[in-house]
Amino acid sequence: MDFLAGCIGGAAGVLVGHPFDTVKVRLQVQNVDKPLYRGTYHCFQSIVRQESMFGLYKGIGSPMMGLTFINAIVFGVQGNTMRYLGHDTPMNQFLAGAAAGAIQCVICCPMELAKTRMQMQGTGEKKSKRKLYKNSLDCLAHIYKREGLLGVNRGMVTTLIRETPCFGVYFLTYDILTRSIGCEPGDRYMIPKLLFAGGMSGVTCWLSTYPVDVIKSRFQADGVGGVYQYSSIADCVRQSVKKEGLIVFTRGLTSTLLRAFPVNAVTFATVTLVLMYARGVEEGPKDCEPVTPVTAHHTQVQQQAQASSL
Repeated sequence: MDFLAGCIGGAAGVLVGHPFDTVKVRLQVQNVDKPLYRGTYHCFQSIVRQESMFGLYKGIGSPMMGLTFINAIVFGVQGNTMRYLGHDTPMNQFLAGAAAGAIQCVICCPMELAKTRMQMQGTGEKKSKRKLYKNSLDCLAHIYKREGLLGVNRGMVTTLIRETPCFGVYFLTYDILTRSIGCEPGDRYMIPKLLFAGGMSGVTCWLSTYPVDVIKSRFQADGVGGVYQYSSIADCVRQSVKKEGLIVFTRGLTSTLLRAFPVNAVTFATVTLVLMYARGVEEGPKDCEPVTPVTAHHTQVQQQAQASSL
């Protein structure tokens, strides 16, 4: 039931955060010489006006499909790593999170590749005249047919560089915050504190690796329509910096941070409510006990919720 709660919480987080993610990707990969969007708000406004509200949810099938697998991987790796390390310390939380982040890249990379390609499809069109991909699975099938296994795993190196420290920082930040603000069983403000800790952890982890995410998005979006602009990750970095300067590494950061807090907050809230309903617990403070850093059960719920929210 705890695993199911984590999956549902993650799904809720995807529904809330995907529009922000679409805006982030559009801003990250748009042509600087002929930019379509002036900023985060203008990008939101343009997508809704030109492509309808559904335009903000392009590519959502991919993260939804990969959610269960990512949760399963992170849950197993994080739990086993913490048991192997033996002590629940901030450093061990970082190491366990980093290990989980690295291994789940096997699912995360193809999932985000399909998501990015779908988000870029039909840019500026309310109804695409010619859809190259019908859905996320069709997108991956087309890529595999044309480029093979290497094509499906395009951007794996950048994903690995991003996810490994990102998950480590997320787990470390959440552990430090929950300890420092006193998330103890019986605290009447338990849920708000957990929501705050989860949201801030999401913001911190994105800030720690965001420049890598910009390059990952550009590298994975490259090749849409069969035209490739970058020969390698280094070439992508070189061309991006040459054209736009170091500010390129902040493209889409506003929408990312706007997305990070509510996604993590919704994820933790949903996990808590699902557990409350499933166990039939009536008292408020006890409802949150499973997601308390001082209980053994906290580790499981934390892993699931954090993995899916990222």
